[in-house]
Amino acid sequence: MEIKELTLENLDPENFIQEKSREISSAVGDGIAINALSGGVDSSAVTVLCHRALGDKLKTYFIDNGIMRDGEPERVVSLFSKMGIPVELVDARSEFFDALKGLTDPEEKREAITQTFYRKVFSRIVKESGARYLLHGTIYTDVEETIAGIKRQHNILEQLGIDTEKEFGYSVLEPLIQLRKPAVREIAKALGLPEEIYNRPPFPGPALVARVIGEVTPERIETVRKATVIVEEELSGKGAFQCMAVLHGNRVTGMRDGKRDYGLQIEVRCWDSTDATTAKPTRLPFEVLERLAERITNDVPGIVSVTYNITSKPPSTMEVV
Repeated sequence: MEIKELTLENLDPENFIQEKSREISSAVGDGIAINALSGGVDSSAVTVLCHRALGDKLKTYFIDNGIMRDGEPERVVSLFSKMGIPVELVDARSEFFDALKGLTDPEEKREAITQTFYRKVFSRIVKESGARYLLHGTIYTDVEETIAGIKRQHNILEQLGIDTEKEFGYSVLEPLIQLRKPAVREIAKALGLPEEIYNRPPFPGPALVARVIGEVTPERIETVRKATVIVEEELSGKGAFQCMAVLHGNRVTGMRDGKRDYGLQIEVRCWDSTDATTAKPTRLPFEVLERLAERITNDVPGIVSVTYNITSKPPSTMEVV
């Protein structure tokens, strides 16, 4: 299926919302649809758009996969509850960590997340709810990067020839698939989402797995989660497109309390970009980098080294996995 991009310049948000609401309502008919909310701008826009189109025929879930940022599940469920949209929290942590056990190859990790999401968790929810449709926040850049071989986005299915009805037992609807991130932000704003959502920095579908080099364990996720809190606190006001902490796979030599300490390394990445297609590292003041290093090595157990990425995309990518 060829997808034609709808650029920000040609986007009329109100017309887009009305058109997609009609399409969604027509496709689902008298049936039930489900969607997964992560709290990012893409899934949040889809949630509100589809709630408008379907009302009680839409069941929204937050999948607690154990690989999200600190306090994310509870925060997102509470926020949407205040907006009048009930969200059911699904505990799937053990399923995801079991699927990721022993994997170090980036594509194998992404595939494990894809299969766990769609074949296990969503298939179970579909059977229990009687839904026939999954509404998804896939955007144009997700498709573009996957087809180009830059990285496999976990939410790309039909574009890779996967028959979701045959493989998983439900059809996938993707109302935002013609849009890049700036256009999605305009739709989210027009839908009445708060600025903390429509201007929220991007966060990857594979969540913190995309920021762990090597095997993913609950302990390694907790390490990068703690570092992420510090990075986002220090860099959230710098006007960057995205910032992140990355946990490296190999241990490095350090010193602590006058003794040799064979510890872990965090790499900080901070990007200037408009749509994630290309990006340049943000030119952060050195005192900011020093403060990051001091906080991370002091407050995140086991970290003895903090580095800053200075390579543009391309040849680098924004995430590491």
